Amino acid sequence: MSSPITSTSSLPIREQPIQQVGLLKAVEDSYGGVKVDVEEPMDSDVYVPLLRASMSQWRQQGVKGVWIKLPIKLANLVEPTVKEGFRYHHAESDYLMLVYWIPETPDTLPANASHTVGIGAFVMNDNRETFPSGPGYYNNS
Repeated sequence: MSSPITSTSSLPIREQPIQQVGLLKAVEDSYGGVKVDVEEPMDSDVYVPLLRASMSQWRQQGVKGVWIKLPIKLANLVEPTVKEGFRYHHAESDYLMLVYWIPETPDTLPANASHTVGIGAFVMNDNRETFPSGPGYYNNS
């Protein structure tokens, strides 16, 4: 005597809820990269999945460099960002900028400026009068 064969196709399939992860808000730059200004306080357990999903999306889109600006009030997100492969670029009194180069090509993200250079000159006319020039001296009258 053979046992009857039953089909499970008519049995309800238990559905597993799918958790949708959002993306970090980013603005494209002029060089094929994106800049993220994280402004809202969040726990790293919320931030890391957002960062990973965003990085995956940016890889698929061919984004090159990722710049993440973290204000000092969100210092709790620095360590998880670094653990995801980001490096420090520069810091100011109220924020830290972290960067990540996505392509498997040499990193062409610019180094942070360590100083500025100013240029000025004095122009002398035939009457030996001098006219300063440079930033702040231009008069369009």
